[in-house]
Amino acid sequence: MIDFTLTDEQLAMREMAHDFAEKEMRPVAWEYDRDGTWPQEIIDKAWELGMMNSQLPEEYGGSGLGYLDEAIIGEEIAWGCSGIGTSLTCNGLAIAPVVLAGSEAVKKEYLGRLSQAPLLASFCLTEPDAGSDVSGMKTTATRKGDKWVISGSKCFITNGEYANWYTVFAKTDREAGHRGISCFVVPRDAGVIVDKHEDKLGQRASNTATITFPDVEIPLDHLVGEENKGFKLSMMTLDRTRPGVAAMATGVARAALEMAQEYAKQRVQFGVPIAMHQGIQFMLADMATKVYLSRLAAYHAAALLDQGKRNTLESSHAKRFAADSAMEVAVDAVQIFGGYGFIKEYKVEKLMRDAKILALYEGTAQIQRLVIARETLLPRNGL
Repeated sequence: MIDFTLTDEQLAMREMAHDFAEKEMRPVAWEYDRDGTWPQEIIDKAWELGMMNSQLPEEYGGSGLGYLDEAIIGEEIAWGCSGIGTSLTCNGLAIAPVVLAGSEAVKKEYLGRLSQAPLLASFCLTEPDAGSDVSGMKTTATRKGDKWVISGSKCFITNGEYANWYTVFAKTDREAGHRGISCFVVPRDAGVIVDKHEDKLGQRASNTATITFPDVEIPLDHLVGEENKGFKLSMMTLDRTRPGVAAMATGVARAALEMAQEYAKQRVQFGVPIAMHQGIQFMLADMATKVYLSRLAAYHAAALLDQGKRNTLESSHAKRFAADSAMEVAVDAVQIFGGYGFIKEYKVEKLMRDAKILALYEGTAQIQRLVIARETLLPRNGL
């Protein structure tokens, strides 16, 4: 029997996350967005409440929550503010390769740091000439004596300016394309340089930076997994994090839907609230359907992970649909507000700006379609 009934613990977790989003995030979200400032105070509070690092295993000081648990929390946090939410949840992206393939010593040191203080870690894969085409990366890792030397630059790195350590993908075989990529943990104090702070359209409370590794030396045991097997590790990581992005997209879409519903009940045109007009009702109905299906897709992709099953197809379905839906719902919400939706005083415009990045980071909507096409063209028990 298929059952998405949440446990009492999950319901309590959702209520706690929603309460945090409503009381700690929403009152300041638009101020952080306007100024593009860093929400350290909120990060500290979230860490104290255990709402960060949900995938950190218990043996390294974490809560060891499941992927579905993470999706439940992520939707509420994004409902509060997806920009701040990205900063709060992005440790999971850096953690995943280390949990999957890191040595015991590296896990104890670097995962342990995140459990001891509200520290951040960043996932460094994208480069100026290597976004969707990961094999085009130019950052290299060269073995010299008892060290690895990391040389190169990464762009669009979430929390890059504030990270304590970085999960870095680099070429260890320059001629082998994606088969020559390896993964490393690089501590900030090894000589990492923050080159550029990005001034973004949306999610402005989330820090995005260019990070440079100028011949940074790290110990040999900071290699994560096998040499030249980093591409597979990065793909395994994204399978695990894309359901969380889908959940965040659901939160953004839900916030937009709720704002549009409330406005439609209050705004009077032609003698009645616009919610009484069938054209508006149909828009709201379509928006509600997209929120509902986005949540189901995110939950399903996450639940498969909790069951130890492969979810490559399902995570791409969820990420693609929920991200596109968030943008569509946010645009429709602005439309329902009419001219007021274009004014910053009416906060729905922020949701439209925030939603756009969801179809870009952790694999664009077009990359998700390529994954879906590849997976569905292969035999999978007729599905």
